[in-house]
Amino acid sequence: MAWRIEADPRALDELRRLDKPVQLRLVNVLRERIALLADPRSLAQALRGEELGRYWKYRIGDYRLVCDIRDEVITILVLRIGHRREVYR
Repeated sequence: MAWRIEADPRALDELRRLDKPVQLRLVNVLRERIALLADPRSLAQALRGEELGRYWKYRIGDYRLVCDIRDEVITILVLRIGHRREVYR
């Protein structure tokens, strides 16, 4: 079962601002590793906090993808993409 990957417009803007090799790496990991998992939470870590507690993060080198994993529609919605020191602000 393959998970569908969707991106928030803000996440797409953040992705476009990154260098081309970084963009390709992030997209490839999403398509080739995460989307093909039976449970995408197995590679993710749950975020903590009142607001962020329902989201998950994927760590890809120095970059983080903050996602909402929606089981009912088999979709991973990418909300934020950024460098680890900036993405949580």
